[in-house]
Amino acid sequence: MTEKNRVALVTGANHGIGAATAERLAADGIAVVAAFFAIDDAEEPERMRRGHRRDASEVVDRITAAGGRAVSVSADLLDAAVIPGLFDLAEASFGPVDILVNNATGSLGDTFAADDTDWMGRPLTRVSAATFDRQFGVDARAGALLVAEFAERLVRRGGHGGRIIAMTSGGEKGFPQEVSYGAAKAALVNYTFSAGLELSRYGVTANAVHPPVTDTGWVTDDVREAVERDPAFFSVAEPHEVAEVIAFLVSEAGRRVTGSVIRMG
Repeated sequence: MTEKNRVALVTGANHGIGAATAERLAADGIAVVAAFFAIDDAEEPERMRRGHRRDASEVVDRITAAGGRAVSVSADLLDAAVIPGLFDLAEASFGPVDILVNNATGSLGDTFAADDTDWMGRPLTRVSAATFDRQFGVDARAGALLVAEFAERLVRRGGHGGRIIAMTSGGEKGFPQEVSYGAAKAALVNYTFSAGLELSRYGVTANAVHPPVTDTGWVTDDVREAVERDPAFFSVAEPHEVAEVIAFLVSEAGRRVTGSVIRMG
């Protein structure tokens, strides 16, 4: 299958890594469905807040201006009923989805400790049913349901070959002050690995990408200085650098990479 005939569904594609991924895949000739859900959180840094509250129309405009193919769609992934419609839109616009990038997150700060704010001064809340439902609903449940829909349609049409990418963060030792976020990402990675094993007979690869500290609107000068002192990182990354890794994994060159967490430095 040539890149011109491939179709990608990218969630959280209105800003940051999701937007950069949509644009990079489109530049490679892949048609893109850019799914997003705009929010306006007054507690976020202003640059990040601006990114989160916009739709994906600017992303689509840049893609089409460069000769690519893309459509955008608003989708609240907490509502499981919207998921089949994303694939219906892709099929009506371009054809069946063969690349799924689970990038969207319900990111929030929650904790088991008695802290009222995180290290950036943002409000923290205690772990609760509400924080669990929001974080796991987007990152883990929606991610799993998107993979399930992807797989069902692939098998039904007798397809072969496909790519599943999950975005992750944190680590095996936990994610202080964003504990539900870290746990939900761990669940998403496990779902992704299971998909890689179960769908390998259909030529599907499934991997997770763990970006370094990436400037999606929240990075300050203090964060940059801390990263430069940390031997685990080269420097603060830009979203397009993460998109380059995703582009490799979904390319023909990445056809033998599966069941892996790709950690960026």
